[in-house]
Amino acid sequence: MQSVIQKIEAKYKKRQVVDVRPGDTVRVHQKIREGNKERVQIFEGLVIRVSRKDSHMATITVRRVASGVGVEKTYLLHSPLVLKVEVTKRSKVRRNYLTYMRARTGKSARLSGIAFDRDAVNTIHDDQADAEEEKMKEQAEKQHQDQAAKEAEKKTKEEAKAEAALAKHQEVSGEAKKID
Repeated sequence: MQSVIQKIEAKYKKRQVVDVRPGDTVRVHQKIREGNKERVQIFEGLVIRVSRKDSHMATITVRRVASGVGVEKTYLLHSPLVLKVEVTKRSKVRRNYLTYMRARTGKSARLSGIAFDRDAVNTIHDDQADAEEEKMKEQAEKQHQDQAAKEAEKKTKEEAKAEAALAKHQEVSGEAKKID
């Protein structure tokens, strides 16, 4: 029999999550909200830590060097803001926490890769996440079409206004020639 806490945790847990291990190079798709717009930001780097793998509070820490500065981000795997995690490379490591990689640069920061089935690891059938991503694309497309329609309407109004001004100008110039 499940406890109340386990029932609540199961409610918020994603159906399937990619099998991420320390030493993997991953691409994390995260939903970012800026004002009233939403977009997907991709962060690619080395997984240096995996915590609480079987819990709904499972986290991964991803590290990458951007513009000479090391950037680490920690993601909750079951968060609705994390749309997708793709494993691009799998490396052979013998530790769970790769914190020593923070001090490594250049050739010493390389890890030896191992062969793995990328399609089998990255194939996750999460209909809810796919529907969310499709919904965001449709909203962006609709906003784009609305913007184009407004611009076209504005352009036609300006053209009509220019035609009216031109007709008025020709009418005034025609009357001036008749008076002369």
